Amino acid sequence: MATLRKDYVVARRVYSEDSFDEDHEKVYRVHKTILDHVRGYLTCDSKRVKNTALSFLPIIGWMKIYRIKEWLLGDVVSGISTGLVAIMQGLAFAMLASLPPSYGLYAAFFPMLIYFFLGTSRHISVGPFPVLSLMVGSVVDRLVPVGGSPANFTSFEGLEPDEQRVLVASSVTFLMGIFQLAMGLLQVGFIVVYLSDTLVSGFTTAAAIQILVSQLKFVLGLVVPGYSGPFAIIRTLENIFGQITSTNICDLVMSILIMVVVFIVKELNDRYRAKLPVPIPIEVMVTVVACGVSYACNFEERYGIDVVGNMTSGYQPPITPSVEVWQDSAVDAFPIAIVGFAVAFSVAKVYAIKHDYTIDGNQELIAFGVSNIFGASFKAFAASTALSRTAVQESSGGKTQIAGLLSAMMAMIVTVALGFLLEPLPRSVLGALVIINLKGMLMQFREIPYLWRRDKTECVVWVGTCLGATLLGLDIGLAVGLGVELLTVVFRIQFPMCSVLANLPGTDLYRNRKDYLHILEPNGVKILKMPSPIFFANIEFFREKLEQAIGCNPLRVLRKRNKAIRQIKKLVKNNEIPITEKGFGGFLYQTNDESDMNMEEFDRPIDQKDLPFQINWNADLPGNISVPRVDIHSLILDFSAVSFLDISALKGLKTTLKELIRIDVDVYIVSCDVNILEKLHSCMFFDDEIQSSMFFVTIHDAMLHALEKHGRNKHKGWVMSQSRL
Repeated sequence: MATLRKDYVVARRVYSEDSFDEDHEKVYRVHKTILDHVRGYLTCDSKRVKNTALSFLPIIGWMKIYRIKEWLLGDVVSGISTGLVAIMQGLAFAMLASLPPSYGLYAAFFPMLIYFFLGTSRHISVGPFPVLSLMVGSVVDRLVPVGGSPANFTSFEGLEPDEQRVLVASSVTFLMGIFQLAMGLLQVGFIVVYLSDTLVSGFTTAAAIQILVSQLKFVLGLVVPGYSGPFAIIRTLENIFGQITSTNICDLVMSILIMVVVFIVKELNDRYRAKLPVPIPIEVMVTVVACGVSYACNFEERYGIDVVGNMTSGYQPPITPSVEVWQDSAVDAFPIAIVGFAVAFSVAKVYAIKHDYTIDGNQELIAFGVSNIFGASFKAFAASTALSRTAVQESSGGKTQIAGLLSAMMAMIVTVALGFLLEPLPRSVLGALVIINLKGMLMQFREIPYLWRRDKTECVVWVGTCLGATLLGLDIGLAVGLGVELLTVVFRIQFPMCSVLANLPGTDLYRNRKDYLHILEPNGVKILKMPSPIFFANIEFFREKLEQAIGCNPLRVLRKRNKAIRQIKKLVKNNEIPITEKGFGGFLYQTNDESDMNMEEFDRPIDQKDLPFQINWNADLPGNISVPRVDIHSLILDFSAVSFLDISALKGLKTTLKELIRIDVDVYIVSCDVNILEKLHSCMFFDDEIQSSMFFVTIHDAMLHALEKHGRNKHKGWVMSQSRL
């Protein structure tokens, strides 16, 4: 691409903020008060009722524009294809939740019925998601451990172990739905922005590792108790390797064969996606074949493999969630709600951008909240979306959630009429299908070298989240990831990359002086850029960078000068100081011990009123009086990237500016945001020393003013002669 090279010349006055406001009339806006916002929120009219109904029931919006001839066939084909995948994934993901496989079909049916009416995405496939299933399963294993005693809850009385597990899973899901619904009604859908892509990638990779380890017992045909809590994965691996010699060879061979076949066909699906009308439903095909072979050869009795077993036929009446489970699992349900929404929203956003429609984060929270509450009432577990299932729904021609509704109907048909056909299915087959579907998440390990080369801080977030979620569990790991992410944000804001700027010859542009070979920096002027907000945590860092830029500590210089003034006044009073045309005469003066004096006296402005001369502080002073040199007369602070100042920063900034002014350094603040200027006025920032005239529109305006004030414009100046404003 050719570089754009065009000249422009602008002739104008040098503007401070005050002179700019004098020449350009400003519009003063009246900001609404909180009461005004509340009044507007509570106002009700016919238009608002209509908009509220449309936002709460998005189905009305897309049903009005539904093109039957163009979209219906695609939705039907997509619904059948997605339904086949949803059935297999439901059975497999139910095992992740430590539940009988048949309950996975409930999760593929009930939540979709509600999302069809309330959801704003037209393409995501709502149902079980492996990460959420594993998180629910960790709660189930903790409260109803395999081979151990369940928690002492009165709601467990009279229930079989599987029924207790279903009650725990549905209660956690119900509470998860309450959290999501509450967040949606409170309009806090923005909370998902705190889960960055890097954090989600590291978290889902850790979840994939956890899922992989949890499925090894099915693939190897071992009996391994479920562990929960920190380092559960290590204990699980220890138990698996302790029984490795007891591996069921039939389960292992069948699992490996299925994983190889599914992997190859999935690769072919991806490679020939454009030529295939619909992806080859390989999961369904291997499941049907495995069921037939297992039934014909009687694998359960001949080789001792574990099969799906009794499939619950039909649907059961709704149940009441357990309050005791809520009390014990509230801390677990909240991260499940956040992760479920974050994953679904991120996937929905991708397809919304691709197909040019909008989604509403708050409405999505409401939709998933009500869906999970409704599903939990009928013994379903946590629902979100799976990327692979959504990809099938979209790539096979799905245009609206009619495809999702049809996929739910297929799950219903299997539950009501065809479930018995899946009873001979080996569980190792489901475990193998779960593992092979983890490929996409496990391949995210390739992001580590990329992140390390591009942004090491982001790499730390990825690795920290992944390690935390892998070793400590998904709930604690998510908190660890958020903590690491927030620490990196705090670190970047608390220790920003401040830079000293200089002028590019012949322009009014200023860049970091370290980045260019030919750059001009006038004597006596320094330009410091602050690239972040200034607040209580980084005001001291800002002061340190300022001191480095000007080459001295202004408070120390001020105190030294005030001490020197006191000593010189005493010498003048006693006529002990010889003054010549060249300055002070040479003599030796022994300073007094002033350690007992109040240091606040030396922080005040320098008072030379009683002296018969003005002191040049960079000249030689009498005797052994020593004051640090200050080699600049002007300091320009570039606040173009400063978005806010808090009260602590205002106090610190005001103190620093006064110290600089008192040692005869003119300070100019440029490109300051108008909201910050308003805050400075409202906080009584200005006084006799700090005035609004020190604020300038641009760096170049302040530079021209500083050079003119100190007489540099009389020479063939490096700025004045080479740029026109």
